[in-house]
Amino acid sequence: MTYSAVNTIWVLLGAALVFFMQAGFSMCEAGFTRAKNTGNILMKNLMDFCIGTPCFWLFGFGVMFGLGSGAFGWLDPLIMKDYSHILPAGVPLWAFAIFQTVFCATSATIVSGAMAERTKFSAYCIYSAAISLFIYPISGHWIWGGGWLAQLGFHDFAGSTAVHMVGGICALVGAAILGPRIGKYGKDGKPRAILGHNLTFAALGVFILWFCWFGFNGASTVGMDTDELIVRAGRVFFNTNMAAAVACCATLIFTWIRYGKPDVSMTYNAALAGLVGITAGCDAVNAVGAAIMGVVFGIVIVLAVEFFDKVVKIDDPVGAISVHGVCGALGTILTGVFADGASTEAGLLYGGGFHFLGVQVLGVVTVAVYVAVIITVVFQILKHTIGLRADAADELAGLDISEHGLLTAYAGFAMMPDTLTADDDAESPVVVTGDVPAAEAIPVKAEPSFVPAGQPKLTKVEIICKESRLEALKAAMTRLGITGMTVSHVLGCGAQKGKPEYYRGVQVEVTLLPKVQVDIVVSKVPVRDVIETAKKVLYTGHIGDGKIFVYDVENVVKVRTGEEGYDALQDVE
Repeated sequence: MTYSAVNTIWVLLGAALVFFMQAGFSMCEAGFTRAKNTGNILMKNLMDFCIGTPCFWLFGFGVMFGLGSGAFGWLDPLIMKDYSHILPAGVPLWAFAIFQTVFCATSATIVSGAMAERTKFSAYCIYSAAISLFIYPISGHWIWGGGWLAQLGFHDFAGSTAVHMVGGICALVGAAILGPRIGKYGKDGKPRAILGHNLTFAALGVFILWFCWFGFNGASTVGMDTDELIVRAGRVFFNTNMAAAVACCATLIFTWIRYGKPDVSMTYNAALAGLVGITAGCDAVNAVGAAIMGVVFGIVIVLAVEFFDKVVKIDDPVGAISVHGVCGALGTILTGVFADGASTEAGLLYGGGFHFLGVQVLGVVTVAVYVAVIITVVFQILKHTIGLRADAADELAGLDISEHGLLTAYAGFAMMPDTLTADDDAESPVVVTGDVPAAEAIPVKAEPSFVPAGQPKLTKVEIICKESRLEALKAAMTRLGITGMTVSHVLGCGAQKGKPEYYRGVQVEVTLLPKVQVDIVVSKVPVRDVIETAKKVLYTGHIGDGKIFVYDVENVVKVRTGEEGYDALQDVE
């Protein structure tokens, strides 16, 4: 066989880009979940690829691309048989094998986001292996390995169904069997917003995925040595970008109308929804079709996330079910509508009739049913043997510490504390780690404070305000004659009644927001002047302007000089 350097390099470059999608998924999932589970998320995304690689090598590749039958390939441990019937022109076996391996790993990694923050790591490793061993390869054989769907003319260019919907269905079934995270739903059944801890990570992950998608879709031409392939690759690149960009625009406008403000996390999800949806037909539709499909994906992603969160109450922290499952299926079906006939059978809008569309629908339904049945069996076996869900105490503490012994993934950084509990009235469990029982603890005896004779009245003014107003407050206090103050970063907890905010379509009722606490002790400066000055500087008329607290102070002692009272407040030598 004569090999083509350009085709082989193109396939290997695509494999490298698709591999780097693991980094994108890691960042995206970690950002949309809580800090206490970051290490667990990163570990899962690493092991998806590391477990999937040998599993696909041992059995998956042969099952998917073997010449067995329309339903099943063959068992070929270590890829020893002849695959010349399936190899792209000029591409050697092992280049094609690694290209398909990274696609398999992508399908497996989709599941981790939907089942994040409450799944046992051991169970995760097992079902990830099952996806790579036989779930993904069998449906992949139907679509890409010469199976019965391929023979019917089913078109899924780069994997909207073969990769993404398969992962999305596994995620749907797994999240449903697991149940929601502790504290996700109140006693009234309404969902609570559990904010992701690092939107910067999530955004970086989406941009990495978008960049790598050009390899995911573009390199699926598996060749660049003819004019036809070159033109097709250009079309694939353009349509891939178009659908994602238009989906973002559609979601931005739709959430702006729906929630009153454009939703950041939902708009980033829309980019992925557009990328997933266009993957099946990126070679078959024109730019207009890609743009229209992008609008559809941008609206559907919002409605799908709300549906799973609010109606069927399946807790999906990152929106993986909606992005990969719903938009993967929808994109495959819409290919049967918008295909212009340039590289496939024409779609419904281009005079192709209902045959092609019917084949697309048939493929989506049969693959979804097959995957749902098999993964349900896998999950139920795990649930009734080693257990699928982490213990409640471990979930509340975070899977980083309970599953991996990792105290935090952010040593040296302060993170927003997690205060969710199982019920509205429940308290977070108290863990006693000391040696002395509470009943035997020695009570603290309070001693009266020493107040020097002739001490002038000292008053502490404590101001809680927005970080953005700190500099203005400091300047105003300096003009008032106050030169010493203590500033601390704190978190304020409160509900903005009458002006709700939304996170991924769910109203944020009570949340912790960054605030600044300014402590000032005054003596000769009138307290009322401090209060009125602070009110004037901090007032905006919006909820969250802050509060001012006033306390009596018994005494002040300057450590360096030993001065007390009013003298201790003076910084002049």
